Amino acid sequence: MNAIMSADEFLAWEADQPDRHEWLGGRVVDKDGSADDHNLINGNIAIALQHHLAGRPCRTFLIAMMLETTGTPGFFYPDVVVTCSATDRSSPLIVREPTLIIEVLSPSTAAYDRGEKFAHYRSIASLKEVAFIDIHSRRTDVYRRGADGLWVLHPFDAGDAVSLASVDLTMAAAAMFAEVDD
Repeated sequence: MNAIMSADEFLAWEADQPDRHEWLGGRVVDKDGSADDHNLINGNIAIALQHHLAGRPCRTFLIAMMLETTGTPGFFYPDVVVTCSATDRSSPLIVREPTLIIEVLSPSTAAYDRGEKFAHYRSIASLKEVAFIDIHSRRTDVYRRGADGLWVLHPFDAGDAVSLASVDLTMAAAAMFAEVDD
């Protein structure tokens, strides 16, 4: 689908859709379904984050929580998102002040996730870190916003533990890829 609609039209329409869609400044984009490996990795990471952040004001959401970007208007469904915002606690449907976003890449979405979607994510003032996990190579690229506002790449090779500084969590590769076939 490549329909054009306002943000309000999109939100009303999306609420009635059986499949998820994203919205980029008026343009509606189909959200591909996820494969088993994709879902396993998302779950492994979300569970680790939930356990690690227990007792803190942060919340971890998996796949179905919508994220709004305002600097460059958009609505997205990140694979995993962590917010520590009191404002987000009062919003049951949309995260607006994330701390961490994780995208598990598939061949059909990798270019979009790393390109146009990441450009929108970078406009979020509260966002400190974005991680892109490549299922096939098992590499992870973590981008962190520096004190100067610039995004710096921190690459992790296959087998490396991945450090998520925004939430002070280091996750072993074996834990991230648990249950995922080679």
